[in-house]
Amino acid sequence: MKIAVDQLTAHLDRTLLPVYLLTGDEPLQMGEACDTIRQHAKQAGFTDREIFHVEAGHDYSTLYGALDSYSLFGESRFIEMRFKSKPDKLAIKAILHAIETPQENLLLLVSLPKLSSAEQKSSWYQAADKLGAIITIWPLEGDRLIHWLDRRLSSRGLLADTTGLKLIAGRVEGNLLAAAQEIEKLSILYGKGRLTDDQIISAVADSARYDVFDLTNEVLRGHIAKSYRILSGLKGEGVASAVVLWALTRELRLLNTLKKALEQGAREDTVFAQNRIWDSRKPIVASALRRLNIRAIQDSLIESAKVDRIVKGMQSGHEWSALWSLCQMIIRPEQDTPPSKQSIQ
Repeated sequence: MKIAVDQLTAHLDRTLLPVYLLTGDEPLQMGEACDTIRQHAKQAGFTDREIFHVEAGHDYSTLYGALDSYSLFGESRFIEMRFKSKPDKLAIKAILHAIETPQENLLLLVSLPKLSSAEQKSSWYQAADKLGAIITIWPLEGDRLIHWLDRRLSSRGLLADTTGLKLIAGRVEGNLLAAAQEIEKLSILYGKGRLTDDQIISAVADSARYDVFDLTNEVLRGHIAKSYRILSGLKGEGVASAVVLWALTRELRLLNTLKKALEQGAREDTVFAQNRIWDSRKPIVASALRRLNIRAIQDSLIESAKVDRIVKGMQSGHEWSALWSLCQMIIRPEQDTPPSKQSIQ
């Protein structure tokens, strides 16, 4: 059966099918749909979970072994097959094997890039459609994007007029990851309630020379001079210090998660895929991970808590100077490197 992505939660509240096949090229909707399935599966007792990142040259013996085995303690099992590219003949054979030999306590989640009309007529696709559910993720445009933005704002306790929604839509140009970030900023800036068009223009105006994501990228790269210029520019353009801190802290938490996984022996490409790091950002994040050890990351997180108290007026200090000190901790973690004497007043 085919299920629209916005009907997935209602479907899962009623039942769980043996197979879910998700296809599409829109990363935010794809990731959140997979998260929704995982959450409902866990609540239903599918606690034994295995993930397979299937690429060219993949060793399918472990996948077949997982599909054909049974849990030692009778636990319900949840197997994910994640494809970065369209499945080849060996991958299709593995998908068909999983679908045609279902087990009572096994739930299969397959995520794939967008499939062509011809591929949707294939035997393996039709088999998944017959046994389970297929969710096709489409890019959002026009009224569909406006409705998505409205629902997303509502989930954060925010309301906006149609004109305000169109302002956000024009800013993000269909990029839902960017839209989610803009809505998160609006939530931080204004809390819950109705947003005016002026508030939206102020927060998401595309006339700004820099945005907070330019800053976080340069900080992760370790570029101190450019980071200083961008942070000064953000202050001069009236960007809220709380939004800057949110962006920096978000990156630190991500680095903390990645570093812990890598120190436990996980492969970098696997960890990046699990945390949905875009290909364009992988070199930036990898650079920060090479420069920062786990202690430096956690010390920076502690510092970010201090900056948060300063920003909220709970502790004395100059918020922009505190933000610059935090940036320097991330850029230059070595204890023997003196901090820059520059300050932002």
